[in-house]
Amino acid sequence: MTCLSSPPSYSNLLPNGSYTCSSAKPNSLSWASSFLKLGTSFSSVNSPRISLSNKNSFIQAAWTRRSRGEAAKRPNRKSWKQRTDMYMKPFLLDVFFSKRFIHAKVMHRGTSKVISAASTNAKDLRFSLPSLTDDSACKVIGNLIAERSMEADVYAMSFEPKKNERIEGKLGIVLDTIKESGIIFV
Repeated sequence: MTCLSSPPSYSNLLPNGSYTCSSAKPNSLSWASSFLKLGTSFSSVNSPRISLSNKNSFIQAAWTRRSRGEAAKRPNRKSWKQRTDMYMKPFLLDVFFSKRFIHAKVMHRGTSKVISAASTNAKDLRFSLPSLTDDSACKVIGNLIAERSMEADVYAMSFEPKKNERIEGKLGIVLDTIKESGIIFV
């Protein structure tokens, strides 16, 4: 231990070559008590103040996913929903109505693998149904999709309507038939 109160003298010299200190020992053994008392306080030191406007902008920037500059650099980057939806809702139902037929398929989003498909243009349905586009054909397609999906161990799927597509009419019949057959829509 070095002595700061008085310079070293021969009277303070120990046999191993170190000096003893004649000043009093500190009262406590805390970490802060091991520092010198300089007479300055930390409150007198001027620290840079953060204005509230800068603080709020920092918080807003921390919560946004991309800054404006980053969005401008990479405009084709997918959004958070687009990137995570294929894991949250992996099986997607796609229904297509043409003038002559009804087509439906269930796809896995991540691998684009078709899990189940049904069409009124198939050989087994083309000649057995009286009409290939009426309400009874929609019910048959819904039942086939549900049955084939359950065989493939798919019990939940999602359907995302297109921009101006309403869930009514033939599409509503197909979806209701699938729900009644035991498939859950998420």
